[in-house]
Amino acid sequence: MKIYKYPASSEWAQLLARPTFDNATLFDTVRTVLNDVKTKGDEAVKAYEEKFDKVSLSSLIVSEEEIKEAEAIVSKELKEAIILAKGNIQKFHSAQAQELPCVETMPGVTCWQKAKAIEKVGLYIPGGTAPLFSTVLMLAIPAQIAGCKDIVLCTPPNREGKVHPAVLFAAKTAGVNKIFKIGGVQAIASMAYGTESVPKVYKIFGPGNQYVTAAKQMVSLKDVAIDMPAGPSEVEVLADDSANPIFVASDLLSQAEHGVDSQAILITTSESLADKVMKEVETQLEKLPRKEIAEKSVANSKIFIVKDMNEAICLSNSYAPEHLIISANNYREIAEQIDNAGSIFLGYYTPESAGDYASGTNHTLPTNGYAKAYSGVNLDSFRKKITYQEITKQGLEQIGDAIEIMASNEQLFAHQNAVILRRK
Repeated sequence: MKIYKYPASSEWAQLLARPTFDNATLFDTVRTVLNDVKTKGDEAVKAYEEKFDKVSLSSLIVSEEEIKEAEAIVSKELKEAIILAKGNIQKFHSAQAQELPCVETMPGVTCWQKAKAIEKVGLYIPGGTAPLFSTVLMLAIPAQIAGCKDIVLCTPPNREGKVHPAVLFAAKTAGVNKIFKIGGVQAIASMAYGTESVPKVYKIFGPGNQYVTAAKQMVSLKDVAIDMPAGPSEVEVLADDSANPIFVASDLLSQAEHGVDSQAILITTSESLADKVMKEVETQLEKLPRKEIAEKSVANSKIFIVKDMNEAICLSNSYAPEHLIISANNYREIAEQIDNAGSIFLGYYTPESAGDYASGTNHTLPTNGYAKAYSGVNLDSFRKKITYQEITKQGLEQIGDAIEIMASNEQLFAHQNAVILRRK
């Protein structure tokens, strides 16, 4: 990890820049796959599964027999953990279903709003180096609570054509309708356009590598909505000298092990803490099974030492982290001053991994600074809101003059006429 001591605010933007990778050919590759799946359907999907995931598939859909087989394989302890997490995620997201008010803006003019579920949603669950069954829960549970009719899941199979049993158990537990053995860009294309096997959806959710992210962004231009333009995972710890360096190091490494392009940041007011965390990161890193991945991520990671907590807060808001852990004496007071973060973890005993798995909040969050404008996935991500208005004859008299004047001044005379004729 690189240490930056008391950087000037003019240097912040450059120092906070996320790692970048050469993507000169990325969009060309993605565009080719998208077009092939759009025109050739299942045939193209199977060909790309063979090319990228090294597996020859006769059928893309996961069968009921495979789901039952997976359920028998998953350990009792993991099943219980998944069910506990499901309960907390369900409880937290169910509480977001608030009744929307009906408002009489003027006598005889009533306006209201209703939330309606998005009928068809697609969930992408990456394969890669770790089976992300927790992401299945984070996406499928709020989709089910919202009332989505079709919940479609795509995830890459292994070379034997099998999906990880924990992913299948989580999908069944969370209420997924159909599961497909499809990974990468071809999965995004299948859900965006529809194939002979995969139904077309209206919105796609889920994380992925740079190819998946690019594919989601490209299909969102005209074919389907997406949750957010998510990128590599990241964490920031905001700490004073009261923080435990062992805990801080463990939080930084828990994010670093996600992938080589992940980033971990420490912003602190204490030089002593920074030194202790550096040593502790090295010690804990040696014991990690995913050391090779975490080591590369740590190379992209940084420690900032700043003069006081006010500067630390400003620096944090500039970075806008996906996950923010506040490990300081007055953590609640600090949290009130945070404007930009995907999810905030308060105090010494709230690790980021709690939100990743079982506390109840959603772990699908904006990365790459998008927390300045985007929310993480929540119940409303799976709903759209329709506005309604009802105007009585008396109500039209109340607002008719204003509508007519505004319409005529915009030179939209048919708009004006729609009111004049009713009033006559």
